[in-house]
Parts: sequence; C-alpha cells; structure tokens
Amino acid sequence: MADHLAARGVPGTAAPDAPAAAARTPAVLARYALGIVVGVVVLWLLIGRRSELVAAVRQLGSASPLWIAAAIGAEALSMLGYAVLQWHVLRLADAGSAVPLPGLFLLTLGNAAINCTVPGEPAVSSGYRYRYYRRRGASSAAGGWTVFTILIAQAIGMSLVLLIGVLVALAAAAGHKGASPASLGVIVVGLLVVVGAGAVLVRRDLVLGLGTAVTRRLARWRRQPPGGRPGGLLTRIEATLARMRDIPLGRGATVGVVALATAVWLTDFGCLLCGFRAVHAAIPWHGVLLAYGASVVVGSLPIVPGGLGIVEGSLAVVLVGYGASRLPAVSAVLMFRIVNYWLAIAVGWVSVGLVALRLRRIPAARRAAGADADG
Repeated sequence: MADHLAARGVPGTAAPDAPAAAARTPAVLARYALGIVVGVVVLWLLIGRRSELVAAVRQLGSASPLWIAAAIGAEALSMLGYAVLQWHVLRLADAGSAVPLPGLFLLTLGNAAINCTVPGEPAVSSGYRYRYYRRRGASSAAGGWTVFTILIAQAIGMSLVLLIGVLVALAAAAGHKGASPASLGVIVVGLLVVVGAGAVLVRRDLVLGLGTAVTRRLARWRRQPPGGRPGGLLTRIEATLARMRDIPLGRGATVGVVALATAVWLTDFGCLLCGFRAVHAAIPWHGVLLAYGASVVVGSLPIVPGGLGIVEGSLAVVLVGYGASRLPAVSAVLMFRIVNYWLAIAVGWVSVGLVALRLRRIPAARRAAGADADG
C-alpha cells in the first residue's frame, strides 16, 4: 500500500496503455535497477547479522496463532477500508455509479499485489484501478477524479498518522521539561504539510487547472491545437481534466474522505501491533506509531516495489532506537511483513485473475456506458 503516498499528477487520466508504457521508460528501469542494488545491500547487511535473523525467524515458530489471525484480520480490514474509500469517492464523483463494493475489494487486493511487485509505481497501480472503474461503467472524469482524490487523501491521512507519532514520541522524550525548539519546528512543519495537502484536496480545481494549462502547452509544443485531432491523447486528457474540475467536493465530504483514508492507515498499523503480540514482544508505545509512519514514507520512495528490505530495515531501526529489544523487534517486523507484504502478494495475484474473469463477464454494452457518458 506504499503507492498511496505518491500523490503526483493524475495518472488515471492517461490512455489505457499509458501505465504499461510508463513501466518501460528508462527512468523507471533505472529506478528498478537501483532498487535491486539496494536490495542486495540490504541482503548483505542481513547476512552480516544472520545469527540475529535466524533467531528472529525461529521466534516466529512460537508465534501465537490467535494473534496471527488478528494480524491477518487487521490487514483485511485495511483492505476493506480502502475498498470502501474507493466506493465512497466514486459515489461523490458520480451519484449514479454502480461499481459494487465486493468488486472493489477484489480490486484492492489485486492493487496491493501490483504495488508490491511491479516497478513503475504509482502509475501502474493507479492505471489498473482507473481501467477497472472505466470497465465498470465510470466515466473518464469520474475515474480520474477518484484516483486523484484518493492519492491526495491518503497523503493527508499518512501525514496525520506521522504527525501524531511525532507528538507522542516528543511528549515521551520531553516529559515535564517541555519541548525543545527543534521539536516544535518538527510539529510546525508537520502541521503545514497536513494543511497544505488539505488545501490541495479542497481546491483541487486549481491543480486540475494547472494540469489543463500544461496539457495545452504540450499540445502547442507538438503542434497539435488544443481542440485538434479527435481522439488524440492530449485532447482526451484535456477534456477529462476539464470535466474533473466540474465535480464538486465540499468541506464535509473532504473531511469524510480524509477520515476514511486515515482509518485505512490505522488498521494497517494495527497489523503491526498484532505482530508484536504474536511473537510475545513488548510494544514500545511511545515510538511504534512514529516508526510505522517513517517506514511507510521511506517505503513509498520509487526504488524497490513495495519497499522490500527498506521498510523492514527502517522499521526495525526506529523501533530499536525507541527502546525495543533488537530480537523481538525484528521478529515483530518479520511477522508484520509476512502478512502485510508476502500474504498480500499471494492473495493479490489470485485476485487479479478473479478481477479479469469478472470483467470478461460484463456485457459489452455495459462496459461502453462509461464511454457514452464521456460524450
């Protein structure tokens, strides 16, 4: 789920083949190669501490089945929350949207697998969701607006989670002595990030207007007039952006969307807490939320798909830094990632196949409804 932080642009408004093409660009391939190098370095570091890693893996053998089930349940609840978030935003974009919640849940599982394994994020997973919305009859404007809104909302949600984690950690560190100027500076920066992201979501029309201006400039650069060749990529993007600007999102709806996005992160965080309980480890309450938020932010960097190795390393380091014993911390992190990453991949790719089968059964006339709505 680390792609949700990369709220850059409106990837869902591209042509259906754009995400696949993006995955083959030199820049993406270079990032993927860099990710392989980082993974090798992480593996080398782990081998250097293989005795601790082996001990942590052995500790997983005595994990509590009840808490393992709770961890899986928390992660499933996070996935369900993301499906509800998509359903809600689609309804805000188009009150007549008929995309069913069960289908969106399968889509969410498949999206998680793509995010964890396919380079080129966040374009690939965003494009996957966008194509699903369109195949289920959503208009291009509603689909693109949904992708854009969810990306921003999840960025705000993670900013809130990280800010709360910072406040808890600072309060525990400062005690009764009061916060230092540096601590207050961190809090102010965090608040500015949250307020700024919220302003972008509320006044998304300005961002979409900027996107339209850029599209027009590109059209001139390619010597294609803004109202030029029908069906041209830039023409379709410009028309979609214009329709997206007409979709309303009031302050009350904004708060609801952000609340849902934040709940998705918190239930995923609950999976980490269950991981601690599963391996019978004490939870460093004053630093665990900050460690989780930091690992998600670091893991969202477009280096390794799903942040493999990076999330585990950063999460364990911060937890140990806040007082957790090294062996229990590594064991808890491994348990969390087995559920959050490896199980998500296994279940997710099965879901990708199920989604494809379900889409094949949709009548062609119903799939074309979204195109008719675009006019």
